[in-house]
Amino acid sequence: MAVQTPSVQPPAPLPTAPGDRPAKRRAGGRLRLTAVRFARNRLALFGLIMLALLFVMAYGSPLFYKWDYTELDFTAFQKPPSGAHWFGTDQTGSDLFAMTMRGMQKSLVIGILTGLICTFVAAAVGASAGYFGAWADRSLMWGVDLLLVMPSFLIIAVLSPAFQGATWLLFVLLLALFSWMITGRVVRSMTLTLKDREFVKAARYMGVPAPVIIFRHILPSMASMLIIDGTIQVGAAIIGESSLSYFGFGVQAPDVSLGTIIATGTPAAPSFPWLFYFPAGCLVLICLSIAFIGDGLRDALDPNSSGAKARAPRTSKNTSTEGRTS
Repeated sequence: MAVQTPSVQPPAPLPTAPGDRPAKRRAGGRLRLTAVRFARNRLALFGLIMLALLFVMAYGSPLFYKWDYTELDFTAFQKPPSGAHWFGTDQTGSDLFAMTMRGMQKSLVIGILTGLICTFVAAAVGASAGYFGAWADRSLMWGVDLLLVMPSFLIIAVLSPAFQGATWLLFVLLLALFSWMITGRVVRSMTLTLKDREFVKAARYMGVPAPVIIFRHILPSMASMLIIDGTIQVGAAIIGESSLSYFGFGVQAPDVSLGTIIATGTPAAPSFPWLFYFPAGCLVLICLSIAFIGDGLRDALDPNSSGAKARAPRTSKNTSTEGRTS
């Protein structure tokens, strides 16, 4: 008589708890939630669309526009806007639209690079000072305090003539050198709180190196603040670059910036207003767009912000009146 043995089946997989979801799925859900909150802010959407249009204009118009920013039209001196010259011409016959687009390219690139460098340096220095403490904290904060009391505008103005003829990336480094200190102090104070949390202590007890703990555990916990600060730094860098270029300490000829174009057109603004208002208007639009995007990111990344919450649908007056009658 044969004995039948029951077939052995693999155990059914245990149900996963909601907290055991993969990190990628949680990150994707958070990104979608942040995008939804950002989309509720109309000013933020307007700023994002406006900044994208300005980028397209700055980098796309030279591909089809017939004038280059270095070309001169000797038949049109200080001519108003027309079909041949969309923004008019200046006293040398240069096309103002081509020069403004070139200035926007330079200002946007300098602003973005300066903002990225400032945010990275502030995050690295502030987190290192707060995590290591002791002599590292004292020495790094001494350097931060020293840079804070130094007049950055005057120092850049004094050093910029020494870099004439060199690459404009040195100007970016000068701007970034004096723009990260306040953010570095904020990152340090947040690191002092985060380094006593359980996940940081667990990583330290497991032998994880300190740089890995800083860049993989501590800095991601303050990513929302760093993103908002990076956006603010971009706008501040564009304004700072335009101000220095206005006084002749920034981008040097033959290259142009929005600051140099505004400085050239300011004396003739009462008689030839297009020389001033077009480049100045582009600068204002860039700064406003970045400010609106920064406010939208702050509301989207902060769940307690009033701008991130969904608005309740408004009830009509007829509905409220019927409710009172009944």
